[in-house]
Amino acid sequence: MLRYALAFLITLLPALAQMPRGVFNWWDSPIAKDLNLTEDQTRQIRTIVKEHRGKLIDLRASVEKAEAEFEDVFNEDSFDQRRANDSLERLVTARADLMRDFSQMSLRLRAVLTPEQYRELQKRRPRLLRTEERRQMRGPAPGPGGQGGPGVPGGPGPRPSRQNPPPPPPGQE
Repeated sequence: MLRYALAFLITLLPALAQMPRGVFNWWDSPIAKDLNLTEDQTRQIRTIVKEHRGKLIDLRASVEKAEAEFEDVFNEDSFDQRRANDSLERLVTARADLMRDFSQMSLRLRAVLTPEQYRELQKRRPRLLRTEERRQMRGPAPGPGGQGGPGVPGGPGPRPSRQNPPPPPPGQE
């Protein structure tokens, strides 16, 4: 029974690793150009992102290390419940630290925007999030760490191949 519970938990880990709904790197997307940011706002945004980037990279590495450790403990032939719980706690802490720093950066970025700019960002957010969710469903990008870019936790996944488009849904062939 315990193995089934842990197997269920392992299947949920990738979903838990995703950034919460509503969080995306708008400052690094075409929408930033459409917000009519002043030079000072652009400078402030770059400074904030730069201040957090190194820490976000380190925190994401900590999450990946904790995920790998948890997977190793989970897959050992001689399963040790105490070691698994300790490993899980390290994983949860690493993810919480990553989310905390990313959220702090997001709050600082929000403070740079005017109310009108924030409203415009909110109007465009649903469309951008649907695009990000589709990318995340495809999985991590190929390459070191599967990251879509430095300091971008859970970066976008690989682009679909144009040579082999997906087959049409059944009944629409």
